[in-house]
Amino acid sequence: MNTTRYLYPYWGSEHLDPWAFLDLTIANGFDGIEINVPRDPVFESSFNQTLHAIRQENPRFICGLQQVFGVKAEVPQEYLGKVMQRLEDLVQYRPSFINSHTGKDHYSFSDNCKIIEAIEEFSQKQKIPVYHEIHRGRFTFHSSATVQYLEVFPNLKFTGDLSHWCVVSESMLQDQEDIIAQVIPNIYHIHARVGHEQSPQVNNPFAPEWTTHLNRFVKWWQGITDHHSKHREMSITPEFGPFPYMPDRPFTREPLGDQSELNIKMKAYLKTVLK
Repeated sequence: MNTTRYLYPYWGSEHLDPWAFLDLTIANGFDGIEINVPRDPVFESSFNQTLHAIRQENPRFICGLQQVFGVKAEVPQEYLGKVMQRLEDLVQYRPSFINSHTGKDHYSFSDNCKIIEAIEEFSQKQKIPVYHEIHRGRFTFHSSATVQYLEVFPNLKFTGDLSHWCVVSESMLQDQEDIIAQVIPNIYHIHARVGHEQSPQVNNPFAPEWTTHLNRFVKWWQGITDHHSKHREMSITPEFGPFPYMPDRPFTREPLGDQSELNIKMKAYLKTVLK
């Protein structure tokens, strides 16, 4: 099969209405979108109509939705209720998949397992793939911790964003390749952002000082796409974000890179280097 499809992130484009965002996506040759739909009735209605119109023209257009909340002091049961309601709310858009920021790093293993189990049941019932994002602050916050959950849920599907593990371990995971190899079969979607030992995002991955880091991430992404190439279509979201992921100049707040430009350039680059 060896087909990779590229999605454009809504993160950083929150100033755009649905029509403008989807026009930007299509104009730049992306195969779909990934979006945390704003909780705004006007936006939601317009987004649903726009998405339907695009799907009429292109039935293969990919719509990846996100389940992600900010930090709040809450017990696991309260958190789970909120998450499940959000997932149910997303069904109306008929997403291609849902990218879920699942659990919390400080919840117990048992509590996170209960949360994962409920989300997996939702996924099976609704027949919507749910990919649990590798991310700081979630149950996937660290490589070895993630493997422990795979022992209980061997069929979990992940969004691979290995930049977060780099930050947590303050390394480029040179000593964790065996763990990455264990997780690769479970990575079904990639967030193509280059991070480093102290941050999940470099200012510009194509600057010469970041060549070693870029090459390391490309090697991981190649390993993921190689594993899945004969069995399924892979999707990749170039996901360079705005401030505070994008560093800026003090006092002027001028970004050190153009987020949208980097995501568009990363798509073009990966189309040439991923075999």
